[in-house]
Amino acid sequence: MSTKTDERVGKYIQDVKDKVGEEPDVNLLRNITEYLGPVVFRDDAETVSSTDQAEMDTVKNNFLVKKLGLPDDEKLDVGLNAMLEKYGKSNRNKYRVTLYYLLTQYFKKESVFA
Repeated sequence: MSTKTDERVGKYIQDVKDKVGEEPDVNLLRNITEYLGPVVFRDDAETVSSTDQAEMDTVKNNFLVKKLGLPDDEKLDVGLNAMLEKYGKSNRNKYRVTLYYLLTQYFKKESVFA
């Protein structure tokens, strides 16, 4: 039986394949989707605007520092910019789950979602 969450996870799997060109870790994608909960069902919250500095600060503070437990230093900006580049800066629709997935892998914090 397919749930709304399964449909979202399927969308993010396809997103990683299409835009990042990788075969995703489905369990990690699912766990991040579940962690975000209702956010993934709200159009305005499901995506991230990489041109909005306030939004990038929120990603850094709420996800990288609070959730992943990373120190708030310049490495966060380096990693964030690297993953936005990998995801495709020109790609307007950046899904929050996909970006968090890339950041989780970049910082080797998969254990947070295990």
